[in-house]
Amino acid sequence: MKPKFLLTVFSVMLITTHAYADTKTTTSLDGFYDAIHHYQNKNGKDYARYAPEDVTAISNNILLYQKDNGGWIENQDPARILTPEEISAFTAMKSDPKLSLDNRNTYTQIAYLANAWQITKNPAYKDASLKGLQYMLSLQNTQCGGWPHTLPPKEKYHAYITIADEVTSGVLSTLRQVIAEPERYDFVDSQLRGKIEQAIANGDACLLKLQVVQNGVKTGWAGQYNNETLEPMMGRSYELPSIVSQETVEVLRYLMRIENPSPEIIASINDGAAWLQRSALTGLRIENFSAKPEKYEWHSSDKDRRLVKDPSAPLLWARFYDLKDNSVVLANRDSVRVKEYSEIARERRTGYSWYGTWPAELLKTEYPAWQAKLASSKP
Repeated sequence: MKPKFLLTVFSVMLITTHAYADTKTTTSLDGFYDAIHHYQNKNGKDYARYAPEDVTAISNNILLYQKDNGGWIENQDPARILTPEEISAFTAMKSDPKLSLDNRNTYTQIAYLANAWQITKNPAYKDASLKGLQYMLSLQNTQCGGWPHTLPPKEKYHAYITIADEVTSGVLSTLRQVIAEPERYDFVDSQLRGKIEQAIANGDACLLKLQVVQNGVKTGWAGQYNNETLEPMMGRSYELPSIVSQETVEVLRYLMRIENPSPEIIASINDGAAWLQRSALTGLRIENFSAKPEKYEWHSSDKDRRLVKDPSAPLLWARFYDLKDNSVVLANRDSVRVKEYSEIARERRTGYSWYGTWPAELLKTEYPAWQAKLASSKP
């Protein structure tokens, strides 16, 4: 789940880059916003943390969290002050091969450590960033050029090519950052740069290939795809195969940042934006109201939600749309599709964003700005 206040991967990377370029004394934790949010959702906020400016302590935590294979597990707060027992536990976990790209993970650690290397000149940080980068490259799917959610997979969808939570687009954004900022990534040699450039080309081609076609027209992207057939697949039990508005926004943001886009990329962006425009819902809004407090595994709530009619409401989007007829897709944890928002169990209504305004800023500001830039660049 992505709360409304979360930044996009691109804005996080801009903040991180800006901190390095301007001060060279600290680096931002903003890239870890999702990991910290998930950690605190489960464990609370009452624990000691290093100051964001303590780059060395935070980087040492990231080194401790890194597995022997170069990856990281998800949903850890890198600024948490660990007890000796916790340090021992993380040390013991290093040989465990599990890693995840979910919730903006692994590529965020790689970028942070690259900044930490430039700030501190501690070679351990560049070595760890390089190791993570090399391992991340090795995970690219050879069939289509995307990346998996989590390996080894604990759930079936973990091994799929994943668009959700900016897995593939987040990796590609980071790889483009490595190529665009050779001073920050000065530990990446020419041979590895060549591999990265090829991975970017393969990843971009994969995104274009995975764009869902509906009645002969390209639309948006699903959350995850079968590694061999490239068919849209189910994520978690309530995330049925569908076109996902939120993830489509993030893919479009990634594609719109590509300099000198090919005609195929331009067409993909235009088709995706057009799908978002025609998929907007009018006259509806989500209303929160007080309800009996309930405690669930991942959250607690003293509120409930309902979908109400409101002619003055701003445009609203469903998270999921049917692959064939573009109708809104809703489901419970039993994977049974329901027609009405009220039929979703309260735990999922309050713990998941089935409706939102994710495309609003892109359609209002970012996409028109991209169109204007594209038009101005034509001879």
